[in-house]
Amino acid sequence: MLLGMGQVKKDWFAIAEKLHKYYGGKIEVAPKCPITSLDDFSIWYTPGVAEPCRRIKAGGEDLSFDYTWRWNSAAVISDGTRVLGLGKIGPAAGLPVMEGKALLFKYLGGVDAVPLVVRETDPDKFIYIVKAVEPTYGAINLEDIESPKCFYILEKLQEILDIPVWHDDQQGTALVTIAALVNALKLTGRKIEHTRIALIGAGAANVCTYRYLKVFNARPENMVVVDSKGILHREREDIEEMRKSNPWKYQIAVESNPECVKGGIREALKGADVVIAASTPGPGVIKKEWVAEMNKDPIVFAEANPIPEIWPWEAKEAGARIVATGRSDFPNQINNSLGFPAVFRGVLTVRARKMVDEMFYAAAVAIAKYTEETGMHEERIIGTMEETELYVREAMAVAEKAMELGLARRRLSRSELEYEIRELIERPKKQMRALLGSGLIAPMPPV
Repeated sequence: MLLGMGQVKKDWFAIAEKLHKYYGGKIEVAPKCPITSLDDFSIWYTPGVAEPCRRIKAGGEDLSFDYTWRWNSAAVISDGTRVLGLGKIGPAAGLPVMEGKALLFKYLGGVDAVPLVVRETDPDKFIYIVKAVEPTYGAINLEDIESPKCFYILEKLQEILDIPVWHDDQQGTALVTIAALVNALKLTGRKIEHTRIALIGAGAANVCTYRYLKVFNARPENMVVVDSKGILHREREDIEEMRKSNPWKYQIAVESNPECVKGGIREALKGADVVIAASTPGPGVIKKEWVAEMNKDPIVFAEANPIPEIWPWEAKEAGARIVATGRSDFPNQINNSLGFPAVFRGVLTVRARKMVDEMFYAAAVAIAKYTEETGMHEERIIGTMEETELYVREAMAVAEKAMELGLARRRLSRSELEYEIRELIERPKKQMRALLGSGLIAPMPPV
């Protein structure tokens, strides 16, 4: 299927269906300790295992990070209520996504992640379940949970858990978006505090992006946000209902758009420097003529998948200077996978107790700086998943900030930190080559 700009689309759905069934899933549990005889189980299991159990009981739960896999483990937890672009499909149908996320955690960040789908949609009961499994893991990744309850769940778990909690649909998307925007603004000669920004979509991703934009000094009075009913403003008819049912979106409505500009996407884009869309898959959600009404040299981030809100070439024809999408087959992919593996690598290496905005700020700056140092231009405002060094730099920035803020259980020198992080990030690629070379993982069949 021809898409334009010489791009040819493969039938990824058919290929994925065949190969998921062929391999019986994407991950498995494998030992990392040597087993050369049955006597070894006297060390790894009974009777020897009783000693680390006694040490943890006597010395406190933090010792579980020394004696078990907990120091490098994360749970990818979902209730299946907002899966990719598929919506409320339930936990079992969402499991392939969580398993895929666990694979990315391992391959890109060296993190032992486990998919954990839960048949519970009540937010307080969901929180109870996550709290109950906390002793097993060193960090929690929330995934594919519907808005607005995802905001409540994240905030509550951040408050009550003694390990980092992250919601990738919020923080992952926002982090990578901001990192790319930092470089796009440099290329177009803009200061973020003077930049007019339109956010299209007011779900998990853009509500968090709005918050991170403020952390980076964007001004609420220069931002306009559009949800499914139109532009947010303090005079909307549903403002009181919003205050009760979605206080996170309500805050945006009352502090952004002080002129109370009304209308829809077209009105939001008029006179804007930047548009960040995380909304309905296109094309045609954003029209060429609306981009033409933006300020000179506009920046267009159309992040919906599988089809962006506007095709990149249409945005360019309308005058866009820089265009980014969520797709790997176009330049400037805004991809969560540039964020979460390194962020978790950083917090797990220093055994952090929390994730906070200062750590995400450090991660975004590290991504942007790495990209600038390795060749930034209008079709490369952010690095790619193939660049291991990006993950090393980002993980180090997160870990160092956690230590600086007193949130780390471990303190390492910069050289120790870099050595550990680099080894853990490179290890899965070495494992993959060895497993493929030995035939323990079968090569992909023709598809």
